[in-house]
Amino acid sequence: MYKNLFKKILDRLSALVLLSVLSPLLLILIALLWYVNNGSPFFLQTRPGKHGRKFRIIKFKTMRDIPEGSEIDIHSLKRVTPLGAFIRKYSLDEILQLINVLKGDMSLVGPRPLLLEYLPLYNEEQSKRHNVLPGITGWAQVNGRNTISWDEKFKLDVWYVENISFILDMEIIYKTILKVFHKADINQGEETTMPVWKGNNA
Repeated sequence: MYKNLFKKILDRLSALVLLSVLSPLLLILIALLWYVNNGSPFFLQTRPGKHGRKFRIIKFKTMRDIPEGSEIDIHSLKRVTPLGAFIRKYSLDEILQLINVLKGDMSLVGPRPLLLEYLPLYNEEQSKRHNVLPGITGWAQVNGRNTISWDEKFKLDVWYVENISFILDMEIIYKTILKVFHKADINQGEETTMPVWKGNNA
């Protein structure tokens, strides 16, 4: 009952309340990022949702655009602006995904929505992570996030899908708040974010 009904209701009610409460902060961040990023405060990208259905995820833009002909890796943290680094430090770039939750594209808790190009690379077991709505935070995020391997991350995602409950979601939200407060597991190193996944045979 919780998985199929109450979770969706709680998600949307929570998203609505949080967006209302955080609206002053959101407006300040939008204004600052508008200035820093030359009128481009948002990062929009197509991601796979439940059953692989495509949707547009929205986040605050924390990286500079790559100039044409540049050799900078698209995933390099050298692209992160000083303001973007502060926003990432406190995971503020994820707040706008509450809009995705309100629209029904995402849940507060669930496997993180990854890149579209990963879809054909999952094996049957790993694909189970798409049996539910993706989340702003998830079981993998509170158990290592970018400090664990892709294989471990997918196993944690599938475990969550098979064990969803209200108590588990509350535990994940609580642990997420603690990690944000302590600024834990923000990235994997000084040069890159989580390495690009190249499949199970790479």
